[in-house]
Amino acid sequence: MRELVHHVTRRDFLGGLSATVVCALQGFAQGSSRFSNIRTPDEWARERDKILAAMQAVMGPLSTKTRVPVEIDTLERAALPKFTRDKIRFLSEDRDYVPAYLFVPRNLKGAAPGIVCLHQTTSIGKSEPAGIGGNPNLYYARELAERGYVTLAPDYPNFGEYQFDPYQHGYVSATMKGICNHRRAVDVLQSLPDVARDLIGAIGHSLGGHNTLFLGAFDPRVKVLATSCGFNSFKKYFGGDLTGWSHKGYMPLIAEKYGKDPARVPFDFPDVIAALAPRPLFISAPLRDENFEVSGVRDCVDAAKPIYERIFQAGDRLVAVYPDAAHEFPASVREVAYAFFGRWLK
Repeated sequence: MRELVHHVTRRDFLGGLSATVVCALQGFAQGSSRFSNIRTPDEWARERDKILAAMQAVMGPLSTKTRVPVEIDTLERAALPKFTRDKIRFLSEDRDYVPAYLFVPRNLKGAAPGIVCLHQTTSIGKSEPAGIGGNPNLYYARELAERGYVTLAPDYPNFGEYQFDPYQHGYVSATMKGICNHRRAVDVLQSLPDVARDLIGAIGHSLGGHNTLFLGAFDPRVKVLATSCGFNSFKKYFGGDLTGWSHKGYMPLIAEKYGKDPARVPFDFPDVIAALAPRPLFISAPLRDENFEVSGVRDCVDAAKPIYERIFQAGDRLVAVYPDAAHEFPASVREVAYAFFGRWLK
């Protein structure tokens, strides 16, 4: 089915944000009433706790093993014209060090915002957002550093240089281990003198796109988020076949406990998006994304939008764009995402 798309420019975004808020089309009957009984922020806080509990029923409990002092080892340093790029490793939990690239812009005048940059499914992991290899349209850690942000790009378990079996270490899912590592990445950024502690963002594409949402759901220190090609509703993910979500790289309980049945899984992405409210969230959902069918993204945005609007009067903080592209993060859309960070994080 071909659909119209709003073509959003940087000027359009900065000049009239409300005009760029592309919300879901009508027709998500279940989602439209999902939060209809919520009337106040206090009621929403209780509902949000239920969402996080449901996510942990699938992902496993949020680990406390990462409550250790921040420890950073610098392995290599590259002094480049606009920034320094350090190859580091940071301590996540006992004897578990996560490889990452850290970018610090040159000539900073005071502490800058920090952004966690999460990679897609690629064997080179963190090296892609760092701009060292892979797809140039996914060099967002480097590009954001060029725009004055301190950025940190870590490896997800068993990508890049990071080999770690979460199941041998008591985790129920690789997803939860990723969340715990990414929370530690926030700790690392907040520990740096060049970073403004209260100005932390997150961005990611595909695997990094949904990991950005998961991090934000479990870590309120992340103030602004941008996700590209990161999700749709479970019932529209390959026609409701959740095999792709249930292997050991994600959440095996989706198969083992919930039979890969969207109706049985106790959370879905409308819940995850709503759990981020009222924090600013930018969503890029291309019309021709073969992984995350776009109407399922619209369903999720439509379901979550009342929480932003009715409970928090923050409808302008939930922005979705639908570029005429495949499973990609085009340059024009990245510019809009960067402008979004500029508005809400700087």
